[in-house]
Amino acid sequence: MAIFDSANPLLETTILFKKMKGMFNTQAIKHAIVGFQTKSKNNMKKGMDMPVTMKAAVWEGRLNINVKEVAAPPSPQPGWVNIKVEWCGICGSDLHEYLAGPVFIPTGEPHPRTGIQDQCILGHEFSGSIVSVGEGVENISLGDRVTASACQHCGECLYCKEGHPNLCETVAFTGLMNHGGFANFVTVPANVVYKIPENVSFESASLVEPLSVGMHAVKKAGDLKGKTVAVLGAGTIGLCTIMCARALGAEKIIAVEVSKERKNKALELGANIIVDPKEGDAIEQVKKHTGGYGASVTFECIGHKDTAKLAIDLTRKAGKVIMVGIFEEPSSYNFFEVVATEKEIIGSLAYQNEFEDVIKMISDGLLETNSLVTGKISIDDIINMGFEELVNNKDSNIKILVSPN
Repeated sequence: MAIFDSANPLLETTILFKKMKGMFNTQAIKHAIVGFQTKSKNNMKKGMDMPVTMKAAVWEGRLNINVKEVAAPPSPQPGWVNIKVEWCGICGSDLHEYLAGPVFIPTGEPHPRTGIQDQCILGHEFSGSIVSVGEGVENISLGDRVTASACQHCGECLYCKEGHPNLCETVAFTGLMNHGGFANFVTVPANVVYKIPENVSFESASLVEPLSVGMHAVKKAGDLKGKTVAVLGAGTIGLCTIMCARALGAEKIIAVEVSKERKNKALELGANIIVDPKEGDAIEQVKKHTGGYGASVTFECIGHKDTAKLAIDLTRKAGKVIMVGIFEEPSSYNFFEVVATEKEIIGSLAYQNEFEDVIKMISDGLLETNSLVTGKISIDDIINMGFEELVNNKDSNIKILVSPN
């Protein structure tokens, strides 16, 4: 299928007028052509002339991502903007699609909102500059430095009206259900775009998205001041959750992790205590550090069938369990344990309005992003030095950033 329609409407219209020559008043035709050209020039004031093609990393099947030339996006439709991508991080969901996809990418039937089917330009953790602005966009200007939420939503369904764009009935996640940021340019709705201040680098801005996942999970837990929390997994999302829990006042943070490198990174970014299940019973270790009770809040950031049960078991009575990880297999659990202990199990998907908070906290120095970045590569190297690097050396890598330009 074609990635974008790159037809030239001005050229087609001019040819049409020439074919119609003699059928209508010549002067009227000239006025029509001039009017169309004037309109096109006015539209160009809204942004740059887009190139015909661009380089992109396109998912075309399991273990099948190709970096190739595709049609560049045309001038944005009303309410949308084109962004020149500076950096885009490789997310765990991108890795899921590479190794086991399709997971989120629509196959068989097109996505109802975007029409995407069977292939997609990956990447949703990106930053860049606005190069084109569609009609009706008032709050975003050419040259603005920006990042963007991946939740393209309708704004009309029950969940959107209640403030849950991540649960929209026809949500389209950028880079999974619509073309994403592993490309020279990306087109997104203006209502998911956030400006970034000058003291926030493009590299840091590309980490706003995963940090917002952590921030959303932490906010789901309620007030953490004075509380002990446990975080299962010190991958990117686990570390972002640790950072956000620390920033919002958690008194003690226990990271449950087996990797030596990730244990050290968890301590560096805000954890107080490390629990390694290989060194003893994790439940008993957590109880040892919580007066025998368990964590007030536990964040499951792994997405494994066994760690779902463990997250519940690590939590004290009347505590909260926030499920953040993406699960590929079902878990078996006797939910009487939840009933008898009045524990709350809460799902946390992506984010809602956390971008502004995270951007401000980065700008104010409350969230430090450089420690999350373990690699910066060109899009030409995205397979060998990106995806394969994360597969083969996952313990020593957190976030690899890709530059399409």
